Amino acid sequence: MDLDFTDDQTALRDTLRTFFEKESSTAAVRAAEPLGFDAALWRKVVDLGLAAIAVPEHLGGGGAGFVELAIAAECLGQSLAPVPLIEAAVANDLIASLSGAGSSLPDAGSSPSGERDARLESLTARAVAGELLATLALRPATGEFARLVPAGAVADLVAVLRGDELLLLRQPDRGPAAPGGAVHNLGALPLADCPIDTEHALVLARGPAAVRAYRRALSRWELLTGAALFGLGSKALGIGVDYVMQRKAFGVLIGTFQTIQHRLADNAIALDGARLLAYEAAWAQDENLPTADTSATMAFLFAAETAFRTASEVLHFHGGYGYTLEYDIQLYFRRAKAWSLVAGDSRAAYAQLAHRVFGAAQAPAPAPAPAERAG
Repeated sequence: MDLDFTDDQTALRDTLRTFFEKESSTAAVRAAEPLGFDAALWRKVVDLGLAAIAVPEHLGGGGAGFVELAIAAECLGQSLAPVPLIEAAVANDLIASLSGAGSSLPDAGSSPSGERDARLESLTARAVAGELLATLALRPATGEFARLVPAGAVADLVAVLRGDELLLLRQPDRGPAAPGGAVHNLGALPLADCPIDTEHALVLARGPAAVRAYRRALSRWELLTGAALFGLGSKALGIGVDYVMQRKAFGVLIGTFQTIQHRLADNAIALDGARLLAYEAAWAQDENLPTADTSATMAFLFAAETAFRTASEVLHFHGGYGYTLEYDIQLYFRRAKAWSLVAGDSRAAYAQLAHRVFGAAQAPAPAPAPAERAG
């Protein structure tokens, strides 16, 4: 494993940092609240090809990998860009990988199989081209809804697992000025509960193949969100360093206080670890390693914990000012919490990860056969 960037990857990082710093200032982030979506910025992101960068070239994408996507996610996190790049990139990759794989599946509705395939091919092409915004439901559907779907309030297409079927939902055409169904949240995310219209939903896959594809998409969302959280945390740390070198208490800069220095140093070291885990997980996805999904979950959980702790401590260094809307650190603090909570309770995720990694090793040995006991 070599986590040094290639020249092309370094150029991509530098370009995207400049782009997001210019196009996603804190003023732009505030202007996009409370929905958390900037349609004009999203169009620019689409024009750069970022949402389809990991889709194979023969399907209209950029043909790059998840390391490149992780670079984009990191830059997005640093600027808190109000665009659903991660969700769209993961959904586009998932839909494109399955759009030609289910030609033998009957449609969920009454359309003939050939019509279904043509419709799916058209939707896939439009999503990859950026004409439609696709997203991924992070939880299997319950009842008639996919709950708390990231970017569900602005998405045109939603990929969701229901039972053992992976469905592609076509959202109502609300128009750019009329997003619908947004669930209010302090992280300013365009979350929504999306209804499932089985009559018109398209089946991407069924059975174990559908479950495997969905879980792989979730792990890719995790690694990219981990990279974004690292970017968020690193920027929050920079805000903190700048602030403690300006604010005075008892006549001296608070940055000279040893306890603040130690906490900043601890956060910097933890963020280095978060970066390593995120890019290792991205590399594992590109190499299709058997540990890729586990690495993605590790990267996500550690980055979520590290980013929130960093933003929280920097906010406290600001004193009461940190909680006011005028200071930028509250933007990072709220999103550091919200971005990870979209996936649910981290304690449950840690438990599942532990079972995945250590469950087989800690399983009790099978009881010896009766003949062996008698001997």
